[in-house]
Amino acid sequence: MSMDVALGLGLLVPFIGTTLGSAMVFLLKDEISLRLQKLLIGFASGIMIAASVWSLLIPSIEMAEGQGTQAAWFPAATGFLAGMAFLLVLDSFIPHLHLNSNEPEGVRAKLKKTTMLVFTVTLHNIPEGMAVGVVLAGMIESVPNITVASAMALSLGIAIQNFPEGAIISMPLKGIGQSRTKAFIGGTLSGIVEPIAGIITILLIQITLPVLPYLLAFAAGAMIYVVVEELIPDAQSGKHSNAGTIGVALGFVLMMVLDVALG
Repeated sequence: MSMDVALGLGLLVPFIGTTLGSAMVFLLKDEISLRLQKLLIGFASGIMIAASVWSLLIPSIEMAEGQGTQAAWFPAATGFLAGMAFLLVLDSFIPHLHLNSNEPEGVRAKLKKTTMLVFTVTLHNIPEGMAVGVVLAGMIESVPNITVASAMALSLGIAIQNFPEGAIISMPLKGIGQSRTKAFIGGTLSGIVEPIAGIITILLIQITLPVLPYLLAFAAGAMIYVVVEELIPDAQSGKHSNAGTIGVALGFVLMMVLDVALG
């Protein structure tokens, strides 16, 4: 596979996953059951946790070691905390609404419930796009331990968890009065931020490659923030929390296998 093809696929595959998931609004008559919702949210959490460790934090430490950094843990620790802080700021200011909640978060704004639901998914698609972008940048720059296969593994893993994510956002949009077409568009648009964030990250790293270990960990911290702040609470609140736990296990193992087997 050529570098250009790998780059294009790496950026587009996660967005395609969201789009296909959003298209479920045309195939499913009823809303997704609460049990299945929690299983899928847990599944997304597991993939994001595993991707943060195997695809981002470990390569960050290994790259810092390769650059001769004395404290190889420093870029990973600093970047991770910065990523957490970045998402904390976004979470505090961007108006959004969690699934199965009627209490908006972020700055008060007179926005429709549908808009805030889309903002919620868009908010946690930003770190996913950054994660893909930073690994693709490492692939372009021929960084050791970041190969075409490992970049494709991360992109595919994010796409797999984006599929149920797209359905989880488009189905509730239909449930609160949107037409199937508008619900599909809303779910799809929530994922467009991923390739955009990926492209911006790639351009940033090409300007200054030495920051790559920090940005790898930054993306990991941002993803873990989303998992801890949003996904795990949604999966564990109320009934059927066991389904969420099972989903985490399945998602974690799948992403781990993808990264180790393909990377």
